[in-house]
Amino acid sequence: MPAAVRFGVNYTPSVGWFHHWLDFDLDSVRADLDSVAALGLDHIRVFPLWPYFQPNRALIRERAVADLVRLADAAAERGLDVNVDGLQGHLSSFDFLPAWTRTWHRRNLFTDPDVLDGQAAYLRTLAAALADRPNFIGMTLGNEVNQFSAGPHPDPDRATSTQIDAWLRRMLAACEEGAPGRLHLHAEYDATWYQDDQPFTPAQAASHGALTAVHSWVFNGTAQRHGRTAVPTEHHAAYLIELSKAWADEPHRPVWLQEVGAPAPLVPAEHAAAFTEATVANALDCPDLWGITWWCSHDVSRQLADFPELEYGLGLLTSDRRPKDTALALARAASTTHPAPAPRTTALVVPAHPSRRSLCAPGGPVFDAFFRLVADGARPTTVLDTRADDPAHLAARGITEVVTPDQVLPVPQGGTRS
Repeated sequence: MPAAVRFGVNYTPSVGWFHHWLDFDLDSVRADLDSVAALGLDHIRVFPLWPYFQPNRALIRERAVADLVRLADAAAERGLDVNVDGLQGHLSSFDFLPAWTRTWHRRNLFTDPDVLDGQAAYLRTLAAALADRPNFIGMTLGNEVNQFSAGPHPDPDRATSTQIDAWLRRMLAACEEGAPGRLHLHAEYDATWYQDDQPFTPAQAASHGALTAVHSWVFNGTAQRHGRTAVPTEHHAAYLIELSKAWADEPHRPVWLQEVGAPAPLVPAEHAAAFTEATVANALDCPDLWGITWWCSHDVSRQLADFPELEYGLGLLTSDRRPKDTALALARAASTTHPAPAPRTTALVVPAHPSRRSLCAPGGPVFDAFFRLVADGARPTTVLDTRADDPAHLAARGITEVVTPDQVLPVPQGGTRS
């Protein structure tokens, strides 16, 4: 764990969005990074577009890799560390997959031997290029790659959890081969925690890689169901942090809140700063938090077409690099010394079997019970039903009370809770 919680931002270039890799302009990048560093943040998360870097399975473009290194060096000059996501993959509703994996060359992203060879070579190459940079944190395999593995993706590359496990192990090993000893991890969107048929499982998220990453977006039904100022909305990020700990074998495995943002109109612009303050404060009350990385640095320019409306306004800064109230809220948090939170001694029981994950999703009994406890003033964490009677596990985590959803939620009038 770092000595203090890290504060950073997911870097979205103000000019050209991620298409900036096609005509990389270091001066524009430097200006973007100046505006990020001015907020007092300490790291950025960077997104190469996979087809631009590896247009052919046997061709990893040296110029593109060199541009990535130049970006990392520019960040270092401004006191910013860099985490690099490799397989993009998917960003802001758009898929970016190389032609050698699609249509006439359709091959499964998670199981085809040739595709896996290409992916491993690519991740190894990026990691090796940055291995000697002091400000290189490590690799994330790719942004929310689990969305390719199941519905609601319109054309998923289906795989079993066993196959995904093998894929994760191989890709993380490739990153380690390229840059030994760095912080390498994988990261998924919240279907890993909430969707029963997702082949990427909570156990994988909480065991593979150097730490657990969670991505918190309240447009997943939380804000729609509860409203922008409700306890579940303002504590959703903290919930995911604590939910992830149920599956971790290490009692103090670090958790990275790697994505969180204020999506309009569910969180209107005039309320975004208050949402940011509340979300950050509640996340900081979670023990073993590695860092908070806001989505995102700069707004998507209105000159670019076909983005979902909310994507145009998620930046801490406008596309002309002016800070918004959300930026100032995050900057205040980053400049403040935060005491280490006390252990969370009350644990809510969650089902270990991945086919029952939907019980943890918005509207499920685990979700509702967690926030009933929070509303009543408790600071809950979670524990698997298979560990709820394990004294050594509970003691290692500082848990002194275990409750089930049925014990927390009221029984429906005239009936019993199933």
